[in-house]
Amino acid sequence: MTWLRNAEKWLSFINLNSDLKETLLNIENNKKLLEDHFYKHLEFGTGGMRGELGPGINRLNIYTIRRAAEGLAKYIAEQGEEAKQRGVVIAYDSRHKSPEFALEVAKTVGNYGIKAYVFDELRPTPVLSFAVRYLHAFSGVVITASHNPPEYNGFKVYGEDGGQLPPEAANTIIKYVNAVENELTVEVAEEQALLSNGLLAYVGEEIDNAYVEQLKSLQLNPEVVAKVAKDLKIVYSPLHGTGNKPVRAGLKAFGFEHVPVVKEQELPDANFSTVKSPNPEEHAAFEIAIKYGEEIGADILMATDPDADRLGVAVKNHSGEYVVLTGNQMGALMLEYLLSQKQAKGLLPENGVVIKTIVTSEIGRAIAQSYGIEAMDTLTGFKFIGEKINEFEQTGQHTFLFGYEESYGYLIGDFVRDKDAVQSAIFAAEVAAYYKSKGMTMYEGLLAIFEKYGFYQESLQSITLKGKDGAEQIAGLMDTFRNESLSDVAGIEVEAVEDYATSLRKANGLESKINLPSSNVLKYFLADGSWFCLRPSGTEPKAKFYFGVKGDSMEHSQEKLAAIQTAVMNMVNDRLAARV
Repeated sequence: MTWLRNAEKWLSFINLNSDLKETLLNIENNKKLLEDHFYKHLEFGTGGMRGELGPGINRLNIYTIRRAAEGLAKYIAEQGEEAKQRGVVIAYDSRHKSPEFALEVAKTVGNYGIKAYVFDELRPTPVLSFAVRYLHAFSGVVITASHNPPEYNGFKVYGEDGGQLPPEAANTIIKYVNAVENELTVEVAEEQALLSNGLLAYVGEEIDNAYVEQLKSLQLNPEVVAKVAKDLKIVYSPLHGTGNKPVRAGLKAFGFEHVPVVKEQELPDANFSTVKSPNPEEHAAFEIAIKYGEEIGADILMATDPDADRLGVAVKNHSGEYVVLTGNQMGALMLEYLLSQKQAKGLLPENGVVIKTIVTSEIGRAIAQSYGIEAMDTLTGFKFIGEKINEFEQTGQHTFLFGYEESYGYLIGDFVRDKDAVQSAIFAAEVAAYYKSKGMTMYEGLLAIFEKYGFYQESLQSITLKGKDGAEQIAGLMDTFRNESLSDVAGIEVEAVEDYATSLRKANGLESKINLPSSNVLKYFLADGSWFCLRPSGTEPKAKFYFGVKGDSMEHSQEKLAAIQTAVMNMVNDRLAARV
């Protein structure tokens, strides 16, 4: 039993961290739990790794962090002396062990003579992306698990363009990480020695100021903001994460000075103690913000996730109740405003492009095309949007205008190469100001967009299946669907299936190639223009199911959505039950 040998190696390691040793001894007699801690190495994928904290090779701890950093260090050293001197920028969020893990990364790469720039306190992921570009660093690392529960943390790697690593570089690092024979004996340098020899520098304010200057370039109508800023009421919550300072600085730079922050969620808290989940996609995350909003009659409520790369927005509906907009809806509002205002000012480039993911609403394509702008799909994951931005920067084929995904990730200015909730928050505030200047709420603005382009509705369902057994169930579920031939769903004919694992599209008995990287995803297209998609999460023990429809009215689209969603989830549950 390999897992048992791994556990024994850790238990017998004389210098094992005392906290990890204590936890390990407490679970020593729970063989199933012990196996889960040791049956495999925590997977290091193309974006890095994410997992639960704790002892073992299948958990995040200083040793698995060092293992990952060792792989990155060997990759950088392989690129030569210039890459080592340009070094790595390291940021971290408000999670348990984040500052410690950031320093461990610096100590590990420092042992290879690689310079590390470590932020002096927690910072958002998009600020890390910006800092890599600003400092002309060779790479970047952020310690975060985004919106995962408190028991998680992660290690995310960035390339010299400020985007997540492209496949070739990521695969090389993965090879080096997997080649580390013993994570317990990875050598690290001492912090003071690295500071003395210039291989470690703490950074902060200069980068913050440069970032805010770039944020100012996103403003389209400062006169509109000036006109309504005193009357527009905004409530903001950082959900105990990194967004507090940069979002407030950005809003102030845009001219929004009266922004109450949810006090109960203002300060960093690794336990995210006021919410069940620090995820602005979850409506419950807005409960306290809604109380603030009701007290002052706020026009817009905003919340960012712990590493401030996702933004959630709530606005008042016709009944005066706050509703949390979906990522697709907020993306439509921002995109319509961006393109309409750029067109009005003569700023729309002929080769402009909007980039979205395959599970993001088709309303984005409809909006872009109405302004003569191409809309392009990528696989799920903002790194693919970042890759396209970098590609177009090199080729000049397109000018990037906007990128977004349904999971609350947006990017307006390409001085960052990952989704950016700070950019998004201040831009969303300007959108709210624009509609207020016209005597409209953002909700009324959204309805106007539906009237113009059609009533697009989407939903997401997920099933959590933890541990080794869960991973096998998810893999089996995907195999079952992949090997079946669905003729119809909810009485609607299946016209085409796209299998991104094989890069093949099947329609009318014919096969064609999909020009996207391989991924374990299935997407089904129905005869009425509806679609649904099956995708295992790359960062959580979940299988995700996405649905999209277009109707003639809100009621029509909602009925369609409910019918398709019910039919698909019944199929999913039946197939899972059949495997038990």
